[in-house]
Amino acid sequence: MDTKDYARRSREGRSEGRCFICRIVSGTHSYSHHIVCEDADTVVFLNRYPTLLGYCLVAPRRHVESWVHDLSETEFLDFQRVTHQVARAVAATLPTERMYSLSLGSQQANAHLHWHVAPLPPGVPYHQQEFNALRKENGVLDITDAAQAELARAIRSHL
Repeated sequence: MDTKDYARRSREGRSEGRCFICRIVSGTHSYSHHIVCEDADTVVFLNRYPTLLGYCLVAPRRHVESWVHDLSETEFLDFQRVTHQVARAVAATLPTERMYSLSLGSQQANAHLHWHVAPLPPGVPYHQQEFNALRKENGVLDITDAAQAELARAIRSHL
């Protein structure tokens, strides 16, 4: 994976008003994502560039940039309920020592609110855990489209 190109595309998308999550929701993204589940308010899909098997993104369907300012407490708790359900489904699908859950992105790139849900498998050496396990610069998994589709189906079956 070319991380410099990824960063460039993320920033250009923001400046051009091309939010990648809004394009996924509308079906206009240039490549498909493996949707794990979706409802009227939320979409969950597998990370296109996973560093950990089962790495999902959970996002509101509407364009929201700040969970602090743009969501009411009730909306935030509903969103976190879905995030928790997804994490439990991922853990039921894959061996998981620790489930990472965090919100990344900024006004500069990937501004649409999304939560990262990433399962750390057992046995990963400590120096490769935490943020190191999530950094694309350390490499992404070589996983086929068919394997991602099957993984999305397996996670979905636990929801």
